[in-house]
Amino acid sequence: MTGSKTFNIPNILTIARILAVPAIVFCMLWPTHDWARWTALGLFSAAAITDFLDGYLARRWNLQSALGRMLDPIADKLLVSVSILMLTNDHTLAGWQIWAGVIILCREILVSGLREFLAGLQVSVPVTKLAKWKTTAQLIAIGFLLAGPAGDKVLFFVSDLGLVLLWISALLTLYTGYDYFRAGMQYLLED
Repeated sequence: MTGSKTFNIPNILTIARILAVPAIVFCMLWPTHDWARWTALGLFSAAAITDFLDGYLARRWNLQSALGRMLDPIADKLLVSVSILMLTNDHTLAGWQIWAGVIILCREILVSGLREFLAGLQVSVPVTKLAKWKTTAQLIAIGFLLAGPAGDKVLFFVSDLGLVLLWISALLTLYTGYDYFRAGMQYLLED
């Protein structure tokens, strides 16, 4: 593997997505300040865009690398899970709304474990179109929720829309998680 394939623009974008996570946490430590909400949303939005851009550029420029294949799913899960944790911390997600976050986090961990197990068997489970829609709904929902009260000052229903989209993505998460386990079941049941 050459250095140019490892340290390239797609991988730098993925690393930037990972570096955005602690910056989002820092902003969400002051959730009652509008500047913090808007900054968290801006960082999250930029990171979410890199989720699409890094894979697109890697394929287009034929710059796919082992580092990128390893870091990309880690970056995605860090961005989503830490954002959900911070939204729970500031009570944007509270009561029954926490269950949407729990469903998303459980699915991410379970599917990651399944993918790791199947990779050991040299079996690949491709990402479905529905899983990509799930990710899109999830990222938009979290973005609205990060805007929170600051966003509600611009459009009074931003937080409510974020919660509805989070539940939609949680339902899609359940279905796509089931889909992955159904695809991997034949390998899980072998003795």
